[in-house]
Amino acid sequence: MGVSTTIPFQRELPFLEWKKGIAGQRGRQAVIIALLIALIAFTSWRCGVSLKVFVTGMEKLPALLGMFFPPDWSALGSLLRPVGVTTAIAMAATILGMFLSLPCALLASSNLTPPPLRLGMRAIIATERGLPEIVQMLLFVPIFGLGVIPGFIALCFGSVGMLARLLADTIEEIEPRMLEAVEGTGATRSQVIRYAVIPQILPALLANGLFRFDFNVREGILLGAVGAGGIGYMMKTYMDAADYRSACMATLVTLVLVFCTERVSDFLRERILREGALR
Repeated sequence: MGVSTTIPFQRELPFLEWKKGIAGQRGRQAVIIALLIALIAFTSWRCGVSLKVFVTGMEKLPALLGMFFPPDWSALGSLLRPVGVTTAIAMAATILGMFLSLPCALLASSNLTPPPLRLGMRAIIATERGLPEIVQMLLFVPIFGLGVIPGFIALCFGSVGMLARLLADTIEEIEPRMLEAVEGTGATRSQVIRYAVIPQILPALLANGLFRFDFNVREGILLGAVGAGGIGYMMKTYMDAADYRSACMATLVTLVLVFCTERVSDFLRERILREGALR
């Protein structure tokens, strides 16, 4: 009798523990969901979000979409030049940012630069990264006025802040014995950088630069909407004039531009990271 009552009980223990664990997990999930709902409700109340306005707007959505379609294909010819402007700004800002980020990254790396200079450069990079590109552009508008120049400078500075940080981290990951071996041959600091550092970080610079170019295209569209020119400016112009079908055409062109740059960037980055450099 004792054996027959003990064995089934022992077999039920894993099942009871599993069931208890599932119940505890569901309880934690319920608490997390309740906290998220409470947080959403509180932030919506503080921001003045009105559910009534949201519902009323959604009722107008079908009629509004009918004003956008079909797109005005006759506007396509006038959008090609703005697309080229946006692409050219992003490309030029990326290339210049790559060149400028290299010396900044060298000065910000702990294995090449003394601590005071390194901390100073890290602070400059962090400050630059803390300012969104649209804020930087607004700071340059009083100097250069609205147009391509403030948008280009903002994208260039944004590229330097991002790439310099990534490159500095890559430099600090270089094997110290490799640098010591080159220094042991009597090489100067500039020769160590040229023959031991730059070949190691060049693939990372190219790959991250391509990623930044993809980002700059997207950001350039946004900056164009606030006065930097390009396809973003044309889209805003159409919307201000209530020319919704032309705005729809500009949106489609923007989607094609973003998709193409993303595909090209991903393809080249994959080759660089896999092979170490383009061949």
